[in-house]
Amino acid sequence: MAPFEAMYGRRCKIPLCWSELGENKVLGPQMIHDTERQVQIIHERLKQAFDRQKAYVDTKRRDIQYEVGDKAFLKVSPWKKVLRFGKKGKLSPRYIGLFEVIERIGLVAYRLTLQPKFDKIHNVFHVSMLRRYRSDTSHILEPEEVELNSDPSYKEDPIQILDREIKRL
Repeated sequence: MAPFEAMYGRRCKIPLCWSELGENKVLGPQMIHDTERQVQIIHERLKQAFDRQKAYVDTKRRDIQYEVGDKAFLKVSPWKKVLRFGKKGKLSPRYIGLFEVIERIGLVAYRLTLQPKFDKIHNVFHVSMLRRYRSDTSHILEPEEVELNSDPSYKEDPIQILDREIKRL
């Protein structure tokens, strides 16, 4: 007995052969022709589904290439359950560091220069694990000089009284 028949209590009807095995029929070239036609229809429908899914994925896919010397961030979400990069949970960083690409390995793999604290991590990464660094001077903050008084206390001066209330007992 087939597993389907054991589980559901009836024979599995597939579109290839609708006849029961116990029927007394003379099966000939007509059945073979029908079966081949059904297989061809199944292949066409599978190809249509595959092409539709591929077209959907290709609209979101983009080929990303890095040159030697480019800077990139490294995605750490596959390691999010491991407390390896400081914070844990929602506040853990999604991307770390600023690493330089030193070599292209194959079509989608790159070798990065990692810091010594990441010596236990292999330095070859898939392109999906990298994010391009775009040089922007607005994110660089210049340190301001702060003058400190010798007396660390300060005086509070009220600027404006916003509300007044009189309590009567």
